[in-house]
Amino acid sequence: MSATLLVVEDEKELRELLRRYLERAGYAVVTTASGAEAIRLLGAGGIDLAVLDLGLPDVDGTEVLREARRGDGSDTAGNGTGGAAGVPVVVLTARSAVENRIRGLELGADDYVTKPFSPTEVVLRVQAVLNRARGTAGRASEVACYGGGRLCVDQERHRVSVDGEPVDLTPTEWGLLTALASVPGRVYSRYELVNRVRGYEFAGYERTIDSHVKNLRHKLGPAGAQVVETVLGVGYRLGLDRDA
Repeated sequence: MSATLLVVEDEKELRELLRRYLERAGYAVVTTASGAEAIRLLGAGGIDLAVLDLGLPDVDGTEVLREARRGDGSDTAGNGTGGAAGVPVVVLTARSAVENRIRGLELGADDYVTKPFSPTEVVLRVQAVLNRARGTAGRASEVACYGGGRLCVDQERHRVSVDGEPVDLTPTEWGLLTALASVPGRVYSRYELVNRVRGYEFAGYERTIDSHVKNLRHKLGPAGAQVVETVLGVGYRLGLDRDA
């Protein structure tokens, strides 16, 4: 299971609760509290499904939903590539009125969960939507490549190769690379990377991220610093575009 999910929820506790449950289910998870940021991430591609709260503080969630479904049908692979077109959406909202549910489904939501909710139920609904999408579109390649095939990441087999040569990574290095590769070009802070790789129980671990990045770059070879780029004062990003 290697799908990348976008969780858009302005309540921090709910956002992190969903992230933990979805990551335990085997998904890569990107989170944001901003509708504008969600639209940007969807436009960048690489998102396989969005869990979307409609009650966002900056942009109405229905606008994010429209963006996710814009051009629906043009991405027949249904795997999140090719921008925002056809990204499945599970709507998560306190808007429980029947007309609101119907409106969300009319705009293209694949499922609708109202608050309060069970995070386990959300995970099951996400799995069901992804299974339906894959069943309709057929199975896509499980290997994601970047930079014209320079870097390839096989999530299912837990393998990485650079210029065709396998690279052995520690679990922490693997977590760092797959976090960065989930949305190429997106800048992750050290704090975000700690939470993606280790979780909140590892207090103080943020200080060691730079050492792990240094080791990861060394293993990736001479171009390691171009593959894993430093954004001064912010964090790190994957410097290669995902191949079509």
